[in-house]
Amino acid sequence: MSKYLLNKFLYTIDRDPELVERYREDAAGTVSWWEQELANEILNCHTGERSTWLSFTDEERRALREHDHVALFGLGAHPFLTLTLFIAMFERDHGPLEYQKAYGRALQHLSLPYPDIAT
Repeated sequence: MSKYLLNKFLYTIDRDPELVERYREDAAGTVSWWEQELANEILNCHTGERSTWLSFTDEERRALREHDHVALFGLGAHPFLTLTLFIAMFERDHGPLEYQKAYGRALQHLSLPYPDIAT
């Protein structure tokens, strides 16, 4: 499991409106494409340098493909990254603050100590 890779996915998708739409419409395809093409690029490195070892676990892939923010949080994804990305994808389908409240309700069963979100 790589909390770094989960957070990197959420961060990079959220920063590009076209990728947000792609992920909203075709989560499985976007996750597969991103893992193959971008997962091993060095974040914020413009020299073409790449690593070779990063990949999602089956559990991470499933949570990303299903837009399962509760499972992602349990896997160590930072809640602010999932919240901002998922607001960009799903807030338009709901009234004012409805999505944010539903997001919080879905996590309310969790109690301290929360999963470690440090990378």
